Amino acid sequence: MTKTILTIKDLHVSVEDKEILKGVNLTINAGEIHALMGRNGSGKSTLSYTLMGHPRYKVTKGQILFHGKDLLVMPADERARLGMYLAFQYPVAIPGVSVSNFLRAAVKAKRGQDVPIKEFRAELKDNMTKLGIANEFLSRYVNDGFSGGEKKRLEILQMALLKPEMAVLDETDSGLDIDALKTVAEGINSLASSDNAVLLITHYQRLLNYITPQFVHVMHNGEVIKSGDSKLAHELEAKGYDWITQELVAQA
Repeated sequence: MTKTILTIKDLHVSVEDKEILKGVNLTINAGEIHALMGRNGSGKSTLSYTLMGHPRYKVTKGQILFHGKDLLVMPADERARLGMYLAFQYPVAIPGVSVSNFLRAAVKAKRGQDVPIKEFRAELKDNMTKLGIANEFLSRYVNDGFSGGEKKRLEILQMALLKPEMAVLDETDSGLDIDALKTVAEGINSLASSDNAVLLITHYQRLLNYITPQFVHVMHNGEVIKSGDSKLAHELEAKGYDWITQELVAQA
């Protein structure tokens, strides 16, 4: 039986009175990986921030349901505890807060109870090994002086520890060299399961060389204008986005 995790219905979102999303519809079920592609300014990041409850993004119409529960009445922290997760395109630095303390506090907040230090350390080290993260990483301040690859590895490490049901990854491939891209992709693949779902937001097909989505959606001018399987991503790589907008004009 199909278990629907996230349902987005006719979602309209404005930022500073400018409408950015203009009727987004999307359904994501457990066990699925969806890729959302599109040019800069098409609304992809707006959708990710709206899903997590950023106060700057005002929903003017529509619904976002998580297991049938109305996300729009919940603040960001409640959405996170419920099982939503957002990996940022540009993770911010937190000087003075070590990675180790940050991760333990995040896990405690998500699980609603303290985690024994021995258990936490074992789980942490196991996931760090999988992601190719050195031990000295733990004593550094969060994203302070980190390379692009280090920032993205930390985002995936958080995902591994928090075990979200719905992970939204906003351009996780940006700023990564090929080795970091492969490592991050392997981490995402290892975390995807029949019990959770992933929404990958990206400009380019290159991340999808290492992660195969069952569904690919194209966003343009605040709407999802075309959906397909992984073959659609390869078409976009070969032909760009113009053919889709020309197709829309021809159908109008």
